[in-house]
Amino acid sequence: MPLIYGHRGARGEAPENTLASFQRALDAGVTRVELDLHLSADQQLMVIHDPTLKRTTGRGGKVAQHSAAELMQLDARLGLAGWLEPCPVPSLEQLFSHFPEFEHYQLEVKSGSERQSRIVLKAVQQLVDRFQLHDKVVVTSSSRTLLKYAKKSGFSLPTGLVEEYGLLDPIKAAQRYGCSYLILNWKLCTPQRLRQAQAAGLHVSVWTVNEPQRLQRLADMGVDSLITDYPLRAMQLLKQGA
Repeated sequence: MPLIYGHRGARGEAPENTLASFQRALDAGVTRVELDLHLSADQQLMVIHDPTLKRTTGRGGKVAQHSAAELMQLDARLGLAGWLEPCPVPSLEQLFSHFPEFEHYQLEVKSGSERQSRIVLKAVQQLVDRFQLHDKVVVTSSSRTLLKYAKKSGFSLPTGLVEEYGLLDPIKAAQRYGCSYLILNWKLCTPQRLRQAQAAGLHVSVWTVNEPQRLQRLADMGVDSLITDYPLRAMQLLKQGA
């Protein structure tokens, strides 16, 4: 049975990338989560998917234009209609301190330049050191710049390539950047590619898998982990099929 990662916590059940969403994943018995990181103006790691604030908070402007303290005052529940309680944008520090129960994190870094990559990776390393999470974190990204810098700089944590389009061979790319994870859009996950990636020593994680039939098919195919918006449903389904 593949491992289950809650996508942005439990995105289909609570406002994404908020403490409420991660609590919902934990309540479902899912102790692995995937989440997104952006830097605040004062270079703190904030848990939010978009570079802009509009979709989840209704505010204008970019994440990078606000301090961590300002961002943590915003209400990020707009990503899920009908949620009654305010849900502040959390920092990664908050997330780590709130949930010692989590066994593993996929930290997807939304990053561009080498300078940004250096700041982000240093900040991740400091928090991982502080919370003693060295065996519980993989830093993932679709940014070749970030992955190349991580390899060149001797970054000590595992890394993973996030691949959505597959225009170039994702397995070769993951190997080139020294990755140990390959995070594939479900459309790219074929039996042949899965076998090749696993033979190359890569952990293959597939996103975003919500439909029961697709979930079961990928589980039967032998993927290492599945990322889903509905972790409770995924756990129940896979236990039934086990």
